Amino acid sequence: MDPRASLSILLLLAGISLANPVRSNLQLFFIFHNQKPGPPAFLPIPGNVDITTKFLETNKGSSEHLIEGDLVFPKTKNALYCFNNNCFWKKNSNNLVEVPYIVSSEYSSTDISVIKNAMSTFHNKTCIRFVPRLNQTDYISIENKDGCYSYLGRIGGKQVVSFNRQGCVYHGIIQHELNHALGFYHEHTRSDRDKYVKINWEYVPTDKASNFQIQNTNNQNTTYDYGSIMHYGKTAFTTQAGKNTITPIPDATVAIGQRQDMSNLDILRINKLYGCVV
Repeated sequence: MDPRASLSILLLLAGISLANPVRSNLQLFFIFHNQKPGPPAFLPIPGNVDITTKFLETNKGSSEHLIEGDLVFPKTKNALYCFNNNCFWKKNSNNLVEVPYIVSSEYSSTDISVIKNAMSTFHNKTCIRFVPRLNQTDYISIENKDGCYSYLGRIGGKQVVSFNRQGCVYHGIIQHELNHALGFYHEHTRSDRDKYVKINWEYVPTDKASNFQIQNTNNQNTTYDYGSIMHYGKTAFTTQAGKNTITPIPDATVAIGQRQDMSNLDILRINKLYGCVV
């Protein structure tokens, strides 16, 4: 092709882009679902990083009222509560649970690929389907806001799930927050946790004690899962570097707080809660 013709085309495209800076939902649908073929991005957490500390640091200064570090306190309720069908997403006629979503245009193509790959585990191993929103009333809006956080379960209407581009666009963090959106609490606050972990209150800041409050959870008749993607790390909210706020019992050396991928029990609980047949 004539170099001058190529330059003309590039200038024309640039002009169109500048003239239309706002992307429509339809444009975002095609951008999100028509990435170039190739292996999806999987951005794991570096092995030497305490990811709980990382995203709690990211959430410092958030404009939202956060409970347990990354759960948005609902403005229309007086408690953090998700224990009945009202806060769960609905099945369609094909027995699949559809969670409509939109995604911010602020994310790069790499960010989008990481988000898509994190969603794919739900699609491959459960009956959950994150689907592009058309005109559904209830949906999640994935946005580059001031932290990594989500509401608990379906709250009705638009609900933001925030993945800040500087500290939250990791495979495991995305899965963690999407699990919250499905209605799952943190593992370390489940109703029987005192049999499996010890909370070292002497290292928990007074104003953060509520983050370790036991919840009235539905444990789906499953055992406590130290390897859950919903479990916080040993030093979460600690007042002193190197001092643990959460200690596994009876074996204090058991690892907790991983953010690499959902565990088998995480997947089992989704399938049990939503009655998936997979």
